[in-house]
Amino acid sequence: MVHSTASPSFPAPLSVHLTLLVPELIWPEPADRHVLGNLAAPGLEWMLGRARGERGDRRPFEMVLAASFGLTAPPFGALRLLGEGVEAARSGHWLCADPVHLRFHHERIVLADAGAFDLDEDAAQGLVAALNAEFGDVGHFHAASAGRWYLRLNAAVDHPVEPISAVAGRLVAGEISGLPLTRWLNEVQMFLHRHPLNERREAAGRPAINSLWLWGGGALPAGIAPAFSAVFTDNPLAAGLARAAGIPLHGRPVSLDDIQADAGTRPLVVLDQLLARVLYEDSDGWREGFARLDAAWFAPLKKALGGKVDRISLLAPTIYGDLRYTLTAGDRWKLWKSGQPLAEKARELAR
Repeated sequence: MVHSTASPSFPAPLSVHLTLLVPELIWPEPADRHVLGNLAAPGLEWMLGRARGERGDRRPFEMVLAASFGLTAPPFGALRLLGEGVEAARSGHWLCADPVHLRFHHERIVLADAGAFDLDEDAAQGLVAALNAEFGDVGHFHAASAGRWYLRLNAAVDHPVEPISAVAGRLVAGEISGLPLTRWLNEVQMFLHRHPLNERREAAGRPAINSLWLWGGGALPAGIAPAFSAVFTDNPLAAGLARAAGIPLHGRPVSLDDIQADAGTRPLVVLDQLLARVLYEDSDGWREGFARLDAAWFAPLKKALGGKVDRISLLAPTIYGDLRYTLTAGDRWKLWKSGQPLAEKARELAR
């Protein structure tokens, strides 16, 4: 993560178009007074009050991110693995094969991803080694971290499934029934159920790693057009997109002040820290995280617009839809426009 106390150092006098990608920018429960009631949002309210807004169909964060690079059918597995720094992602057909826990809730299945349970690196590597020994005829598993696994298939298979953020913490119905890898995935689930590690976890009252979420299959494309001059992120998928496009890559800045001088004229900043708070229903964490974003990003942009920054694009995939807002330097003079409280904005979007 980049740390600095210097003032924003965008390259003046060049015209800078700053894009912020902020999934779950607005809390998904508009009637939740605990979260939205009396929420201080002076920076964002000022921006949204003057911005031109559009709302598209609801899309997962990963799809919005890929679309910002011009991709409509992105190979998420290969891209995210490349973002982990694994050059093997540049060849072969890769899937994200994330470890998950499936449980029954009121006769339906709920999926929990690795953000909802503990799994250390040694345990993850042990499970992956066991999977490779058992299913080497299908492909090769790789654990880049305890919670992010990958599968390189020996033969390419089309397995269209929603990204992990679209299903984590939610009911899973028929998303994978009838797909090419479904029958094999049943074998994987039976193997994981019998694995000694899971037997020990269940005996200790801990959730078993009893399935995988296979998604984002494909091979890395030959080339991705550089849609941005620099990418600032700690997200491995965004990092992979930057690397595939040959774009300078930096860690996620703490604040607007930390944008580096070599950001160029079209920087993308991925601020995805609110996403997990929504997926795991952490309302207090979301409220605290939003307050930090407003103070470190949205409020400073009020001063930067028309100075260091000429144009702002705010991309916000939420439960309310794919929200997009645009501000230009001239919008700061719309003095007759006042900001709308975020609770009111949420209720308006929910109608």
